[in-house]
Amino acid sequence: MVPAPRRVLIVGAGAREHALAWKLATEGVEAFAAPGNAGTGQVGTNLDAAATDIPRLVELAREHAVDLTVVGPEAPLVAGITDAFTAAGLPIFGPSRAAARIEGSKLFCKQILRRGDVPTGLFEAFTGPARAREWIEAREDMPVVVKADGLAAGKGVFVCADRGAALAAIDALAADPVLSRGGILIEERFDGIEVSVMAITDGRTIVTLPPVQDHKAAFDGDTGPNTGGMGAYAPTPFVDAALLADIEARILVPTVHALRRGKVPFQGVLFAGLMLTPQGPKVLEFNARFGDPECQTLLCLLESGLGPLLAATAARRLEEVETPVWKRAAAVTVVIASEGYPAAVQRGLPIRGLEAAAALPSVQVFHGATRSDGGRIVADGGRAIAVTATGDTLARAKLQAYTAVREIRWQGAWCRKDIAEKGLLEEHRRAAAADGEGA
Repeated sequence: MVPAPRRVLIVGAGAREHALAWKLATEGVEAFAAPGNAGTGQVGTNLDAAATDIPRLVELAREHAVDLTVVGPEAPLVAGITDAFTAAGLPIFGPSRAAARIEGSKLFCKQILRRGDVPTGLFEAFTGPARAREWIEAREDMPVVVKADGLAAGKGVFVCADRGAALAAIDALAADPVLSRGGILIEERFDGIEVSVMAITDGRTIVTLPPVQDHKAAFDGDTGPNTGGMGAYAPTPFVDAALLADIEARILVPTVHALRRGKVPFQGVLFAGLMLTPQGPKVLEFNARFGDPECQTLLCLLESGLGPLLAATAARRLEEVETPVWKRAAAVTVVIASEGYPAAVQRGLPIRGLEAAAALPSVQVFHGATRSDGGRIVADGGRAIAVTATGDTLARAKLQAYTAVREIRWQGAWCRKDIAEKGLLEEHRRAAAADGEGA
């Protein structure tokens, strides 16, 4: 058996990283975070290094004699942090630069899916906006999805109902100094229910995690611009055990095998964004790390240890770990954002009510974009706080999450009010249908 880690370095500064540090700390692990935030500093030790300063992170891992490094965000993975740590003989959880291209390049992702015969949408790839505009103008007017090919922090995706919206999306990508650096993909648009399914894999063994439903649009009713995620809940009633087994067999396993056959074996978290269509689940995108806020949601449901799971994956010995144990409960995460998000926000505003919210039963308050300032906790970016609550039903978990959210305040703070509502409506629909059949 791979020994459980005792000292872990967590790379990143968001609520996902706080959740990882919190869960590991409950297992007796000494957690370090680089650069971390006000929350990681409460459960571990923050270290002064940017998440993309790979040489410095290697130094810190050696200096603090960590047993394992866990990478939260995608940017250092795409930049090759795993390759650097592996070359230095340091254990690390996360895919290589080559394998992380499944998130870093949407075109590469589509090529892997095609190679593995994984169900996904038709697509066209373009090196620049001019050719993309020509293709849209030459086609019949139809709904499409326009995507930036490179990393976009969840914001480079435009779901377009018609030609005019698609052309406007192409112009928006061309005008953005970050999103315009790569190519453009135009994909078939699906109708259906969107869900997230993550799996931990060492390139051979796969451990599929409970399905989650994320809420990427900024505002209630799935309106407004795309964000990094405004909330999530698990498990979702839209994916039962049979469908989850089908997703594992038809999507996750073939993708892992296709990566290995392409000589880019994947080790870490393979995160499938899926659309449940009338023809079955289809892949919208893959990410190469834990989702945020999906990670917070799932870790509050994980009853067994996280450390042994991560260490065995990094050692390519995942088959030696017992199947994770999950609470028979639901979890709901609500993100509280600063005014203006997902655009520019004011930083340095003091946050009140964090202790009162955290004192509520079955509630965890995870810090995202926060920092300590003279003994106060202040907002330091867009998605500042993520509140996760558990309950024996989805309705109770949602109620408790929003009860905690109401305790937390700073100038201009806001959140979506309908996180998990789709799941509750589906539960009610199924209960009504069952009552009708029994009548």
